[in-house]
Order: sequence, then structure tokens, then C-alpha cells
Amino acid sequence: MQTQARATTRTGPAVRLEAVTKDFGTVRAVDAVDLTVHEGEFFTLLGPSGSGKTTLLRLVAGFEQPTGGRIELAGDDVTGTPPNRRDVHTVFQDYALFPQMSVEQNVAYALTVRGVRKAERLARAHEALTTVRLDGFAARRPAELSGGQRQRVALARALVDRPAVLLLDEPLGALDLALRQEMQTELKELQRTTGITFLLVTHDQDEALTMSDRIAVVRDGRIEQTGPPVEVYERPATAFVAGFVGTTNLLRGEAAVRVVGRPGTYSIRPERILLTDPAEASAREPAEGSARQSAESSAETSADGRRTVTGRITDIVHAGAHTRFTVMLPYGDRLIVHRQNLTGLPESARPDGEIGLSWDERDAFPVPS
Repeated sequence: MQTQARATTRTGPAVRLEAVTKDFGTVRAVDAVDLTVHEGEFFTLLGPSGSGKTTLLRLVAGFEQPTGGRIELAGDDVTGTPPNRRDVHTVFQDYALFPQMSVEQNVAYALTVRGVRKAERLARAHEALTTVRLDGFAARRPAELSGGQRQRVALARALVDRPAVLLLDEPLGALDLALRQEMQTELKELQRTTGITFLLVTHDQDEALTMSDRIAVVRDGRIEQTGPPVEVYERPATAFVAGFVGTTNLLRGEAAVRVVGRPGTYSIRPERILLTDPAEASAREPAEGSARQSAESSAETSADGRRTVTGRITDIVHAGAHTRFTVMLPYGDRLIVHRQNLTGLPESARPDGEIGLSWDERDAFPVPS
């Protein structure tokens, strides 16, 4: 695919927000957000419904005007610039295709409005359709296409004008799981090939982790953490990020003392906990010379730095590639464990069975409470 972003003189990041605020009456949807998206980056705004992520995207697109702050595109202040004068295009969840037009006409629509000559706009429409692997579908109507194909047409229409930034508002939300996963791979490859900056909005953690170069986790109109997917997942900056991005065991207060062995708030990812035979867990000795297990602690730390504890399985859920175990520990604490379905389980890994748990104490990551 050879479609390239429109050639412009860039003097700054693809997108920069400085202290951007947006109020709707008495409701503050965006609260003094600072954000930088680098040129050629696949950047994702991730957050639950009502977090302000879509409002942020609409502010960048120009569909909303900020109550305060500054918005820049490639170093230019576009805070008051209307949408049609910003070098961005938006792809929506509902595709927004014209049903009476052919695929080719839909893709070429923006060029038609701009008065681009027919030969050029058809050539560019064909190029865009080839980019999204729909070069044989030019004469079809949207109703003749599958959901994934309609999404590709919407992408081609956004790419045909070679924008500097492509804004994607929950673009895969209407697709089924298998097609959504396929389109995630295609979107990432499309972004790499074109070199266009992608700014994606989604509430789907897996989608964000799969496609993004960097993620900003949004909550209540503010950004909780920004970083590469592995950093956001492995080293969450707040308890909210730890609980929202993936699944975690979040331990606070007395539970942290009993399970982790020290006060504070800690995140332990379920896949980091191993299931063992309960006799094996009981046999592991604490490290010598220190109080590695107190009267309040239900787990102990061995000489090799592993925490071990014995509990009872209260629930087992088979989830395809992995099985999820809920284990009740002494003193009423509970841990969720994810185990890939690769090898046989300990004999005691059954409902109401006693089971040993083991994890590296470094996998209990401290987060601000």
C-alpha cells in the first residue's frame, strides 16, 4: 500500500492538547487535559463509557469547541478552526456510508465535493480501495457488503484525501468478536504501511493493547496514565488503571498485609499466579533470619522470593485458551488465577478442592491507593 499522508511542513507533534477543558452546562466532560500524539503514531484513548474520551476526539476533529485550552495539529493552533479546515478525517462506528452510492462513489465523495477532476479522483479511490483490499468491490452498494467490508470502505473514504491524522471513534464496536480481531490486525498493518497518525477511541482493553504504540487511560475527563501498552499493563500508575486495563487482583489494607506481606495497595495479575499441589505449597520454607510470615499473614515468602499460600477453589470458568479459577484464601481473602490450557492440572484443581498458589513477590506491583 502506497497511500501517504498529505505532504505538509510539520513543526510539532501530530496532535497536542494543552490544558484543554470542555464543559457541557454544569458537567465537565474534559478537565484540563495535556496530551501529545507523535507523528506516525498509533495512539489510543482508552476508558469506560462517560469518561470523556469521545469528547476529546471530537475536540481534535473540531466537532466541539473547548471551553478552555489550546489544540494544535502539526504545530498549528487550530482551536477555533472548523472541521473542514483541519487536516484530519474521522471514521465512525456506524460507518456513515451513503446507501444510494456505489463503493467507489462513497470513497471518492470528499474529492468530488472538493472539485477534483474525475480521472484523478477515480484513480485515488481505486488506490484507497486497493489499500484496504477491496479493489474488486468498486461497483457494489454498501448493502451488498459484510460489516467488515463496510468498515473497510469507511477507512478507504477517510484515507483517500490523505489526511495527516485519522480519528477512529469505536470503529470496530459493531463487529462480532472474530471479525473484530481480524480488523484489529488489519488496522495496525494499515497504519504502519501508510505512516498516517491514528488516534483511536475505544473502551475495549484488548483492542487498545493489541493495536497501540501508546495508550492514554481516561477517567472522569482526566488522563490517569499514558504509556506503551506493556507499561500500562505491567506497571499501572493508579488502582483504577490496574483494574480497568485487563484483569487484576487488587489488594488493599489488611488483605495486602495478609497476602503480599506488607501494607499498601498492590496489583497481582492473575496469569502471574501458579497453581501447585497444596503439599508443595506447604513444603516451601520461609527465608531465614527475617519475619517473612506474621500472625496476620496467610502467605509466606520462600528463600527464592516466591510467595506461597494454600486456599480452596470456589469457582472454575473455562474460557477457551485459559481457565479462570477463583480461590478463597485463609482469613477470607480471594485471588483470581488464569491458567493457560497447555498441560494437565494438579489433581486437586476441582471445585471445592484445596490448592496451592505461588507467585514471585515482585509480581505484586504497588500502585497508589
